Amino acid sequence: MTDSLTIQHILNSTIQSLNAVIPLKFNVLPPSLTTQPYEQKELSVLIALLGDVRGRLIIDTNEATISQIGEAMFGMKIEGEMIESFTGELGNMVAGNLCTLLEKDEMTLDISPPTVLTGETKYYGFKQAFKLPLNFNDAPLSNVLLTIDDV
Repeated sequence: MTDSLTIQHILNSTIQSLNAVIPLKFNVLPPSLTTQPYEQKELSVLIALLGDVRGRLIIDTNEATISQIGEAMFGMKIEGEMIESFTGELGNMVAGNLCTLLEKDEMTLDISPPTVLTGETKYYGFKQAFKLPLNFNDAPLSNVLLTIDDV
């Protein structure tokens, strides 16, 4: 598979993983390339991707969206310290599901433990980054950022 086909496959598998994990209806807007620094406004989870592809999966979101997702999954509001904890777990679930999907196509991928970042943050140090905007009903736009270091 060429590098561009590999990246397209990972992006499509990321969308599949998000749909499998998140029990809310949301729209995925067209992906775009983004440059550094990427600026986060409120809340994100970063998971390193290691193996046939090296990079990072970053889910850049907000407390309102995390609370909606948590309530849909568990039937209760997610608030306070639970927001950060659940954000990390959500990243773990999405990245773990992504690994499983890619393994079916004989692509080996491991993930790091999640790193949750809060507040305004800038990301540097990536060669390429693809941004997948996610539109959840009444919540501000969320983004999934896939940075690629090596394919």
